[in-house]
Amino acid sequence: MSSANTPTSAPAQQTLAAPSGNGRRIHGFALGSVLAALMLTLLLEALDQTIVGTALPKIIAELQGFDRYTWVVTAYLLASTTMIPIVGKLSDQFGRKWFFVAGVILFLVGSALSGAAQTMNQLIVFRAIQGLGAGTGIALVFTVVGDIFPPAERAKWQGIFAAVYGFSSVVGPTIGGWLSDHGPLVGTFVTDTTRWRWVFYVNIPIGIIALLALLIYLPTDISARSSRYRGLAALKRVDFLGAALASGATICLLLGLTWGGNQTYSWNSPQVMGTLAGAAALYLAFFIAERFAVEPILPLDLFRNQVFAADSLLSITSGMVLLSLVIYLPLFLQGVLGESATNSGEVITPLTISLVIGASISGFVIARLGRYHGVTVAGAVVMTIGVFLLTRMTATTSIITAGGYMVVTGLGLGIFFSVMTLAVQNALPRTRMGIGTGAITYLRALGQTLGLAIVGTVVNNTITSDIQSRLPADVKTKLSPQALKFATDTQALVNPTYRDTVVHTAQQFAVHFATLNMPPGTQRDAVAAQVSQQTAALLQQVFAALRQSLATGIQHGFLTVLVFCVGVLVAAVFLKDVPLAKTFREEQSNGTGVQGDVASEYAAPGL
Repeated sequence: MSSANTPTSAPAQQTLAAPSGNGRRIHGFALGSVLAALMLTLLLEALDQTIVGTALPKIIAELQGFDRYTWVVTAYLLASTTMIPIVGKLSDQFGRKWFFVAGVILFLVGSALSGAAQTMNQLIVFRAIQGLGAGTGIALVFTVVGDIFPPAERAKWQGIFAAVYGFSSVVGPTIGGWLSDHGPLVGTFVTDTTRWRWVFYVNIPIGIIALLALLIYLPTDISARSSRYRGLAALKRVDFLGAALASGATICLLLGLTWGGNQTYSWNSPQVMGTLAGAAALYLAFFIAERFAVEPILPLDLFRNQVFAADSLLSITSGMVLLSLVIYLPLFLQGVLGESATNSGEVITPLTISLVIGASISGFVIARLGRYHGVTVAGAVVMTIGVFLLTRMTATTSIITAGGYMVVTGLGLGIFFSVMTLAVQNALPRTRMGIGTGAITYLRALGQTLGLAIVGTVVNNTITSDIQSRLPADVKTKLSPQALKFATDTQALVNPTYRDTVVHTAQQFAVHFATLNMPPGTQRDAVAAQVSQQTAALLQQVFAALRQSLATGIQHGFLTVLVFCVGVLVAAVFLKDVPLAKTFREEQSNGTGVQGDVASEYAAPGL
């Protein structure tokens, strides 16, 4: 029988580099190069989750396709989230380096194609390609860090990488707006109207540097493989059915939540109900299939591990908190407090900086203590206090006060942000590090979408009901239903161009109907001027009422986020504290944080 159909005679782990005294598997300049490449990769791929949003108005102006503009973001989200658990598992089976390299290449190709897109449909397809590469990278960055460092040393590095991820997610909209407004001009290749292409092109030179560092310095045998099979035998053990079911379920769930949360369709529409029902059916089929798979994408016995189960809940709930704040804090600053789009990006800086500081500090503290439970609970408590303070904000809250509340919230989020990856890697054998890390990353991404859909529904429903009680009676009778509909869109508070268009159009229609049967002359001009002024005054009352309703809506949204924080607290309490081993050898010898099949992982000669 050929070797392709049988397991290799020696464990795959024999090829691993022997760790030194401090347990690191890469050293010196190579270590610095790989870490820099990992950070750059994570920075770019996390940025591209949010960087496109602020550039969309200019993209639509050139490529048209307003009816499909949300797909520019959705295609990336669907593709990247779908890839995370699949790549995590496959990297455990076949090794991580070439999956990682392929992911970076795919991301760069997608970036180049997105920047060169000539139609909206092309851009959507290219964004999906970019998302496939990004999902691969995001799934493996934290896993490779776990491959390089032993558990105790992982703490500070996972903290730093978590800070990079959080920073990227928060500053993405600001960078996207800056590039689309002030990106460099290159002859006729990039003009003033096509500056938005730099949102994608900026990835290429930075990504190539990261790619070269990974190709040269990341060892091929950095990971401990879960399978000893090679060739055709290894391919036969791939859980293709599970991958297909997981992909279909993820796409249906994210589509349903995105359509409902963005009010593309109502929650009880056939489109939303159908996709959510499809997601439920596919997830059920997935879990059934995983019970019988030889190498399941998600081994169900992982949920019997208390750390993994609690960490899963922590990932979902923290994701629900983070993205909801990132989206609705700038909306509050612009729509309620009257800050410009640029200033709101700057004013949210306290949240960004405090998140980075919190993640960095907690990583070093955990590395020093060798434990993470107390730090996790403390971070959850601080974050909950910060979110409670955010629920107290009103239209009269000062920017300084809002900034202080953001600092408290950001510190709390940052403190436990790195724990999620660290805890799961410490609780599972290294042969399951990829799927464990990928599952936590996947659940955090699902949590972000779920939280945003829930908070968005609360905010929108509150505004819709509250605005009716705030509008003066004469506004409802003197403005046309169409004018009232557009004037009560929150875009009127955050987009000056949209607001001016609403006012101008409403004035034109009001003047037209008021002077329809009047002959030209001084009297008609006087009536036109009076009606125009009256319409503008009525719309200002609408905008003032809308500002109050928006403040109430976001306040209710933050109260919903506060409920999510309770879930974070519960998960933090039940996150079992497993001492962190200081070396890979110690991790094996004392049984810390490992179970079952890890016992033979370091049995190879030289380890």
